[in-house]
Amino acid sequence: MTRRSRRSLPLVAMTALLVAGATACNAAKDDASSDSSAGATSFTLVTPDAVGQNEFLKLAVTGVKAAAKAHSGTEKVFESTDTASQQQNVQAAVDAAPDIVVLVGFEFADLVAQQAEAHPKQQFLMIDACTTKAFDNVSCGVFREHEGVFLAGAEAGLLTKSGKVGAVDVLDTPVFRRFSDPFAAGAQHVAPKTKTGTRFVGGQSPFDDSARAKEQANDLLSDGYDQLMAAAAAGNYGVFEAAKAKGAFAYGVDVNQCPSAPGTVVDNVIKRTDVAVEKGVEQVLGGQTGTTTSYGLKEGGISLTGLEDGVADSQCVIAKHADVLKKVKALRDQIVSGELTVDDPAAAS
Repeated sequence: MTRRSRRSLPLVAMTALLVAGATACNAAKDDASSDSSAGATSFTLVTPDAVGQNEFLKLAVTGVKAAAKAHSGTEKVFESTDTASQQQNVQAAVDAAPDIVVLVGFEFADLVAQQAEAHPKQQFLMIDACTTKAFDNVSCGVFREHEGVFLAGAEAGLLTKSGKVGAVDVLDTPVFRRFSDPFAAGAQHVAPKTKTGTRFVGGQSPFDDSARAKEQANDLLSDGYDQLMAAAAAGNYGVFEAAKAKGAFAYGVDVNQCPSAPGTVVDNVIKRTDVAVEKGVEQVLGGQTGTTTSYGLKEGGISLTGLEDGVADSQCVIAKHADVLKKVKALRDQIVSGELTVDDPAAAS
């Protein structure tokens, strides 16, 4: 859950944490677009931040470009930089009336709800978020992060020397425990005697507090934990710093965070936003609208860096452990087939 480092908020928490959009005064920024042609299928992607080197958002751009190519259509990308530009870009996208407006992130939940009600003929596709109220013209793609977190936990259970595997999570709620409880479950699945523990960042800025995240990581490290799931949003870098200083290891989320701390970050739980965009577009164009689709290991929406092509160049520690990856691939296949079920801490919330 990194996005500025990317913050992935599960559905229940999105609306409460959304900052209301301010009135914008500048024209929407069109950073990537294809020349439009009359009658062509058109897609507009709105991002919550500038794409830049943000792999999470770059995958979304890849997805909308692939969708446009598959349908001989056109695509535009409106990159936001703050709350005001998010509101401005959503309005600009709706005014352009493409076949589908695609949006990534919880930041757009309220804005989309307003626009969907005002423009019932406009189709919206939200990725990694959804509106609180259901709309016939709003389709959503969300992720089963807990499946990937379980696999990362299995890696930790196989690699730990101390027999202690922990996590630094944002908040102590069921929706955020999707990033910590399955990590413990995965470790204990492969090594039943593994001791597990979780610390929570909390405080006034739980998603952006590297110092508090580092403190929580050090609390675990001082007790002998040597494998830590970093689920502290922007605070992940504090977890990585703490782990590196103690010669321990950490796991990232959403994108490949290994280059941030080579030799310390073992692997990452990856959200394939490109997959969710491409498949979501197909559903909407096929007439399946107003629904929420969940993407996990089976659908290719969740993965690990270690299970993707290019792991050898990923700078991830897991690249040196082919034996561990072999066992993790077997677990992935069991989850995909339904032989193994990973409990979702948020299922009853």
